Amino acid sequence: MTSNTASSIEPVNAVHLVGRLSAHVQVRILPSGDQLTSFSVIVDRPARDRRGSTTVDTINCLTIRPRISAKVQGLDPGALIEVWGSLRRRFWRTSAGLGSSTEVDVTRIVRVRP
Repeated sequence: MTSNTASSIEPVNAVHLVGRLSAHVQVRILPSGDQLTSFSVIVDRPARDRRGSTTVDTINCLTIRPRISAKVQGLDPGALIEVWGSLRRRFWRTSAGLGSSTEVDVTRIVRVRP
């Protein structure tokens, strides 16, 4: 049996979500010419976190991959989807100071058929 010591554990940044596509899919052309597609996945919280009503989290996602962008743009809001990717934190300056957000950089998306 192998011991899980700090020296034997490799860092991992992996996200796997299953939820519903929100109504807002946005496409923006970057100065580089790349197309940035952003959308949100609405995920129900586990039952143990619920207090009498359905509680959800809305997870912001983005991609510059053309195939994933085309796929998500072709889906209807509310479609059940499965998303894989990694977390990314972005920073920017505003007149009020430094802003930031954490998003999923999507590497794969699949529509889940009920």
